[in-house]
This record gives sequence, C-alpha cells and structure tokens, in this order.
Amino acid sequence: MDVYLEAFIDYIKIEKGLAYNSLYAYGHDLNKYLEYLSERGIKDLKSINRQVISDFLFLSRKNMAPVSISRMLSTIKSFHKFLLREKISGTDPSDLIEAPKIEKKIPSCLSCEEVNNLLKTPSFKKAQGLRDRTILELMYATGLRVSELSGLKAADINLDVGFIKCKGKGSKERIVPIGKTAASYLSKYSLQARGKLLGKKSSLYLFLAQGGRPLSRQSIWKMIKSMVKRAGIKTAVSPHTLRHSFATHLLERGADLRSVQEMLGHASITTTQIYTHVNKVRLKKIHSQFHPRA
Repeated sequence: MDVYLEAFIDYIKIEKGLAYNSLYAYGHDLNKYLEYLSERGIKDLKSINRQVISDFLFLSRKNMAPVSISRMLSTIKSFHKFLLREKISGTDPSDLIEAPKIEKKIPSCLSCEEVNNLLKTPSFKKAQGLRDRTILELMYATGLRVSELSGLKAADINLDVGFIKCKGKGSKERIVPIGKTAASYLSKYSLQARGKLLGKKSSLYLFLAQGGRPLSRQSIWKMIKSMVKRAGIKTAVSPHTLRHSFATHLLERGADLRSVQEMLGHASITTTQIYTHVNKVRLKKIHSQFHPRA
C-alpha cells in the first residue's frame, strides 16, 4: 500500500504541481486511511469496497469536523481514481460515496473604517514598520492569500504597469492589479526598508525578516494579530480576513463577480459567490437598523 501512496504523491506533485502544504495534507489523510486498512487486515486493493471506506469515514467523524471528513473523502476518491486510471486497480470503491453536507459559513470581514485603522497602525520608526504597512496595504489591495504573499519575489512586482504576478493553489499563476496606494508603499519599502532588512545578504524574495531571511507565513500571521490588537479591533481577524474584506468591498461598490473571481484566483465562481451573501447580510442589517417598520 505504501508503494501506491508514494506513486500517487509523485503524480499530484509532478502532474498537478501542488504546493508543499497540499502534498502534506494529502499524505496525512492517506496515511490515516492506510493505517485503518492495515488495522482491518486489508492488504490488497481487491479487498477494499464501499463499506470499508464508509466505516472508516464513520469512525473518523468522532474526532473530525464535517469539513475535514469531506476533505478526507475527496483525498480518498482522488487516490482510488488514480489507481483505476493507472490500471493498478480494476475498480473505484469510492465512486458512489457522497460527502457530508457542509453548512457554508459566511466569511467575516472588516468595515472600511476598521481597515483604515489597521493600515495606519504600523510605526515607520524602523524598517519593519514600513514593511508591515506595505504588507497590509498589499493584502487589502490584492486579496492575496498569506502563502502567496510570503512567496512573492521582488521580480514579481511591476510598478510601471501596476500589477503583481503570484502563484496560487496548484501553482497556478495569476496577474492582479495593485492600485496606486499599495504601489506607492511598495516603492517606498523597496527603496527605504528592504535593503536595511537584507543587510549584506541577497534574496529573491520581496518581504524579508531582519537578516535577509524570507518572511514566513507564521510571521505575517503574528504581525497581523499584533496590529489588530494595537488598532483596537475586537473582531477576530486572520490574514484571510483582509482577503474577505477585499472581495466584499469590491462587490459592494459594483465590481462584477467574474472579475473578483479572477483576482482571487478561485477555480470556480461558486466559491466567489459566498461574498454576495456577505453583502446581503449587510443590507439586511442596514434595513433592520434604519427602516421605520423593520
């Protein structure tokens, strides 16, 4: 079974170009699945049927949320489809198993006032302050995921035309407009702060920690958490909240869904449509608050 797992991971790494985090998630889920098969004494693919997979998912529900179960099933389905396509297996026992229904959560976002307060929080006394302000401005201006932002190279920025190039999920490249404000801070950061953080080292990456190391996703998360606290924002905020705010504020001001989908890098417009629900919730709240007969 381990040989099949290795072959599958090689396939999704080479053919699909998945990022390290995605490969790790696939491997983690499949290792749990194969451990279960081993515990049941199942040593060959012919012994795996729909009931075996259903039993595994049922037992997993004790310790996993529906969204995690859905991801687990998706991984198992991809694994068995691969085995069938490569003619390693003659059947796909996962074919007719349906994923649990997941209630779609409406993403939280900040108001324009809260965003402005957050953006103004970093101090420019040190190079890190200008870097942090630039990161916040860029995240709100582009809707980048934190992993996309930490992976940006200096060469990915084109200030002359006002665009950045980033790699999203599945290593898919997309071009996103920056906007004048974020472009201005990127220019200041590149000229005034990046060299100080770089020191005597060299780096291809755009955002750096002191000493020239690339800034990690975890460091960006901690920075945002600190700035939120300093800005006095009571809402729970993560790096993804700025992405949510970017999309919601665009749609509130009349941007079309397809354009927002392209800027966010969503494979399906269904994913982007969740932000139209955010707008509806806001309108309902305003109606309840201000209509005399609400």
